[in-house]
Amino acid sequence: QVQLVESGGGLVQAGGSLRLSCTASGRTFSMYAMSWFRQAPGKEREFVAGISWSGDNSYYADSVKGRFTISRDNAKNTVYLQMNSLKPEDTAIYYCAANRRSITVYTASYDYWGQGTEVTVSS
Repeated sequence: QVQLVESGGGLVQAGGSLRLSCTASGRTFSMYAMSWFRQAPGKEREFVAGISWSGDNSYYADSVKGRFTISRDNAKNTVYLQMNSLKPEDTAIYYCAANRRSITVYTASYDYWGQGTEVTVSS
């Protein structure tokens, strides 16, 4: 069993930055690929970024490429999402998720989810 807890959300002006963190319980964190998803009001949850268990590979949605960076520290059981040049359309609840197989954009493929942290970008 893995429990995920996100933090770092908040209100920021357009062009600003935030760093989200997701800390996992349990000793098997390093076995999981980790991803960030987001869900805006009235929209479906969408893939934002993912990182392999080793940290060697990462993938991004086109909408965030060049602005967001995902990273992980397996010694701290934590995955991060550095978000720069934020836009109002980045406003959403951000969720981290763990997958024992591989990075995928499909929500149904993930084994564990956090409760989410809210990000609001004002124009």
